[in-house]
Order: sequence, then C-alpha cells, then structure tokens
Amino acid sequence: MSALLEVNRIETCYGSSQVLFGISLEVRPHEVVTLVGRNGMGKTTTVKSIMGLLTPRAGSVRFAGSDLNGQPPHRAAQAGLGLVPEGRHVFPNLTVHENLVATAGNRHKAAQSWNLERVYDMFPRLKERERNLGANLSGGEQQMLAIGRALMTNPLLLILDEATEGLAPLIRAEIWACLERLKTAGLALIVIDKNIGPLMRLADRHYVVEKGQVVWSGSSDALRSEPGVVSEYVGV
Repeated sequence: MSALLEVNRIETCYGSSQVLFGISLEVRPHEVVTLVGRNGMGKTTTVKSIMGLLTPRAGSVRFAGSDLNGQPPHRAAQAGLGLVPEGRHVFPNLTVHENLVATAGNRHKAAQSWNLERVYDMFPRLKERERNLGANLSGGEQQMLAIGRALMTNPLLLILDEATEGLAPLIRAEIWACLERLKTAGLALIVIDKNIGPLMRLADRHYVVEKGQVVWSGSSDALRSEPGVVSEYVGV
C-alpha cells in the first residue's frame, strides 16, 4: 500500500539553530503512527514542518501525492491534513458551536463526513457546553473541542500533539477512547504523547526521535520486545 504521507530527510532550523537532521517517516492510509521521545528532541518541529508552519531547508514532504514543500499551512489543511496542536489553541472568544463550524468543510467528499452531530456524539460534554465561550471551558473540554474542530475539517490524516498532556485521568481515558474510535473508523493518525502504554495499544508503528533524528522505528510488538529503547530514549 502506498504511503499517504511521505517525509524524506527533512532538515529544519529556527534561525541559525538546526533542530531536525534528516527526519524521515511515512504514514499509510488507515494507519496509526507515533512520534515518541523526550521533550525538545524535535517531535513538534517535525509536525510544524509537515504542516507548513516551518519550512525545511532540505528534504521533502509529500501528502496524498502532492508536494507540500514550501506551501503555507492552509494548503496542507486543504490537502487533507488536520492538526490538534500542543496547547489546544481554541478560539477563546467564540462559542463551542462557533469553534466547530468556523473551519468546517468536506473538501474530499467523505461519505460519512464529520459534522456537529458526530462530534457531539463523540464528546457529549461539548453539546452541553455548546453556547459557552472557548475561554470558559475546562482544560479537558478545550482538548475535546480542539479535536472536534480538527475533525470538522474532515482530514485524511489527523495529527495530535500531546493531546492528553495535563489532563485528569478520567479525561485522558476519554481521549484515548476517542482515538480508538477514530482508528476503528479508519482515520490515519500521527500521535505524539508521553504515555507509552496506551500508545503501544493504539498504534501500528512508532518512530523514536532523539536530537532531531529517528533512532528507532518499528511495530508495537517490536517496541515491547526492546524495553531498552523506551528506557534510553523515552523514559525520564
């Protein structure tokens, strides 16, 4: 099966400071892939490079057969990439309803498109808070809203950057259940998270990132069989 996303040896800098040193990865349709590693190793920079928020100085990013090199973020979104960013970044002065419909669309004519009804079925709490402003939601509710907003764009691939960070255990469990439902529905995912146990249950493959490079990649079974990888590159 051909790859949906192909990232080939990208190098990305912040000014004169280089962060990525030849990162390569791929995601196939309907596949769940993770980026794991300690803080500051280049995971979020990789996401920003994929989404066009940063422009790699070398290498290439291809998605659904299109070259995204040097393209602005809205082109990545139009191509079918959805992002749930670290820190949520919901629109604080818009209601839950307004946040969800602000960027909604079905550019790729999905037969079972994401709409308000489906998002509210996934997160009933958002229906209850429909008229509340984004700024007045709890952290967990904001995370649900950020996921719902991204789903309303009907992406072909959804990227989630630290979607469970700082959340209460019950809310984290609800987010993991959401991701399981998305996987069952066949949506391709890239997940960045520090919780290795749930990641290994959810994901098909993993990329371990250290100092801007992929130092290990493989399946969940392979990662379980090499506990030293987790202790060396992921553990605190």
